[in-house]
Amino acid sequence: MQAVVLGAALAVTTGGLQAKTFKWTSASDIPTWDIHSQNNALANGIHAAVYESLVYYNSRTFKPEPLLATGWNQVSPTQLRLTLRTGVKFHDGSDFTADDAVFSLQRAMAPTSNFTPYIQGIDRVVKVNNNTIDIFTKGPNPVLVNQLTELRMMSKAWAEKNNSTAPKDIKTQDENFAHRNAMGTGPFVLKEWAQDQKMVLTRHPNWWGKGSTETNVTEVVYTPVKATATRMAALLSGEVDFVLDPSPQDLPRLRQDGNLKVMDGVENRTIFFGMDQHRDELVGSNIKGKNPLKDVRVRKALYQAIDMNAIARVTLRGLGQPTGAIIAPQVTGWTEGVHQRYPFDVAAAQKLLADAGYKDGFEVDFACPNNRYINDEAICQAVTAMWARVGVKAKLRTLPLSTYFPMIQRYEASIYMLGWGVPTFDAMYSLQSLVRSVGQGGDGNYNVGRYSNPKMDQIVDRAKVETDLLIRNRLLTEALELSNADVSHLPLHNQIIPWAMKKSINVVHRADNRLDWRLITVN
Repeated sequence: MQAVVLGAALAVTTGGLQAKTFKWTSASDIPTWDIHSQNNALANGIHAAVYESLVYYNSRTFKPEPLLATGWNQVSPTQLRLTLRTGVKFHDGSDFTADDAVFSLQRAMAPTSNFTPYIQGIDRVVKVNNNTIDIFTKGPNPVLVNQLTELRMMSKAWAEKNNSTAPKDIKTQDENFAHRNAMGTGPFVLKEWAQDQKMVLTRHPNWWGKGSTETNVTEVVYTPVKATATRMAALLSGEVDFVLDPSPQDLPRLRQDGNLKVMDGVENRTIFFGMDQHRDELVGSNIKGKNPLKDVRVRKALYQAIDMNAIARVTLRGLGQPTGAIIAPQVTGWTEGVHQRYPFDVAAAQKLLADAGYKDGFEVDFACPNNRYINDEAICQAVTAMWARVGVKAKLRTLPLSTYFPMIQRYEASIYMLGWGVPTFDAMYSLQSLVRSVGQGGDGNYNVGRYSNPKMDQIVDRAKVETDLLIRNRLLTEALELSNADVSHLPLHNQIIPWAMKKSINVVHRADNRLDWRLITVN
């Protein structure tokens, strides 16, 4: 089993603050420290300890609130003015100014950035003065402030000095300095990172928000541990304080342990399968000269062959809400109608395959992560067996997060698993990334099955600039309904997230499955 090696909690006093170490774990490590390279939820949450955005969600209300910006004003439908916080220092002691804000937003718009859903609609960013910037959009954007919650600020001078003005390209092995090093304005400083082994953060002594938050943590030690049994043993033995992703089968035992507690919450993340609907012939399939996944009957057959209720009950042990939508209920555009699944029906699936000319099924490549979502590998194994019942022989391969996501973004999977959280709580974030045809300006940046329907593009593009919120919401729902009708993806479930921790740990559970570093206390 993978070993967990962690230092004992500090018990010394420094500068009047009782030093507390917060030790935590989950199945995977972050792919990079470059804040605009890979749009990965685990990384975004950890990056937020070191790098700050202009705006951030309040962890209790989930309303955007000031962070490095103290306020904003919609000057016109296409011009947002932000006033920047003064007196903010980067970890090297330099001042945070409008130059850094403009640079960071432009960096997020670079070709190698994976953060295109967050810069959707932005035309240009302009410095007004040292403490003010204007963001001009191509059209009205009612969720621009929400988008800014995930666009973190980097020092322009630091990036220029260290050859990191452009984000690391996740599709390649090339590295920049910002991949393994960090220098932000946040409450913690990156002290050490040995990828897939250990990460250490220490308190930033000159953080602008010092004294205004609840945390008493002075050091954070993160140890990624892929083996579920080892993670749980570390919590039970006291080696770690907190597990982000406890195993579903261990939850009853954890809930009964007097030294531990479990917090549950519905995540704004939907798990689904995507399919290659672009290639004329699938790589590695026994069907030559055509692509079965281009036929909506085949896609619907794969959908109806999945017994999602059984997976939710047995594989997920209740930690999944079966859904027919690619968004969760908290997201604008969701309706009960789009949430309804096509029924599980083996006979109907077999008939659809026969009608499409695949009476005997076919072979297909099937890729899944093995350390990203709750029981991800086990779900894919269960689905592989279900598809076999209708004659589809899925050749399952599972990979760790760090290699899985670059692989699917190179379009190297025929069927793939993806979980999509919605930080803006608005369906445009999902539609723009998942079902808009792949194109310029970040369109379809995670549409790695390359689904394409001109009618979908028309609806999405119209919703991007619609100022009447009622009409806009109807357009979002219409696009989701079209996604269901086309079977653009195979929706599975919305994740229900449990966190397990020692009784002495206090945190605020968030729908985006991340810790708020300002609110953690160790008693």
